[in-house]
Amino acid sequence: MSYMLPHLHSGWAVDQAILAEEERVVVIRFGHDHDPTCMVMDETLYGIAEKVKNFAVIYLVDITEVPDFNTMYELYDPCTMMFFFRNKHIMIDLGTGNNNKINWAISNKQEVIDVIEIVYRGARKGRGLVISPKDYSTKYKY
Repeated sequence: MSYMLPHLHSGWAVDQAILAEEERVVVIRFGHDHDPTCMVMDETLYGIAEKVKNFAVIYLVDITEVPDFNTMYELYDPCTMMFFFRNKHIMIDLGTGNNNKINWAISNKQEVIDVIEIVYRGARKGRGLVISPKDYSTKYKY
């Protein structure tokens, strides 16, 4: 479903998307459209795009086509989701130790909506780090 979401094709376009949005959270999925992990994430993002349009805007960036941010944001994972608000990177404490980004696919739409909503509420209050509604530290321990 990645073809249904807006793509950013240059570093300048990514910067402008982050700079231009004043009232909503900018959610950027860095990765490849053909990657299976990204396909799962894209399906989820497409499913929630209409529901979160009032407080978030979602963009996709191909890390091969736009390598400008790979070193800056350490984009080494197949699929990475990051949040920005008023030209500021918003970190989120997921319990994983990496507060900068989400680097796995979340297939549950409500979980992603909750994460974006928490980021939006925290960022509106001026917080640079927000706490996730769900702890992902035990993701692989069942």
